[in-house]
Amino acid sequence: MDLELLGQRVRRLRLDGDLTLQGLADRCGVSVSMLSSIEHGDKAATVVLLDRIATGLGVRLVDLLTDETDRRFTVRRAAEQDVADEPGGWRRTILTPVVPGVNFELVRTSLPPGCDAGEFPAYAPGSHEFVVVDSGTLRLTVGDRTADLTAGDSVYFAADQPHRYLNPGRTACGYYVAAIIMRPRGPAARFVRP
Repeated sequence: MDLELLGQRVRRLRLDGDLTLQGLADRCGVSVSMLSSIEHGDKAATVVLLDRIATGLGVRLVDLLTDETDRRFTVRRAAEQDVADEPGGWRRTILTPVVPGVNFELVRTSLPPGCDAGEFPAYAPGSHEFVVVDSGTLRLTVGDRTADLTAGDSVYFAADQPHRYLNPGRTACGYYVAAIIMRPRGPAARFVRP
């Protein structure tokens, strides 16, 4: 991380909040000399210290670490995509950039013949999934409803109910999931996509 840019961001946020160095120091419990060194780009701060500064400024840590323009245009190169090879031989690839505060992901999944990716639990209310089958056959079960989808078929479902992905065919199945997953607040919240 560029210490000079981080320092400029801290200073800008402090001045935008009409805070003196002493005022921010009082709010976050960090010494004036340390804050001054960070603002001038002279010292690197730990994540814990940066979190305290962000709290004192009344912003999220991610807002302190990234400039708003960085969050408004984010590129994720193919080499940076998260690829997971799962038990049973199926693979999922998260294609979209991870953007703080945006609960959207586009995922490409491939299931070998006969593969059952298992049942996924209900996500928080307000969660949605759109599925488009690219090749093969996908058997999607949502709650008590089941549909067999083939290449070109698509489906929408409210993802606040259990759902299962299965390839009942003799050839590989490829499909895309566009997901808006509402996450409960808290450290244990984690999104694992089929």
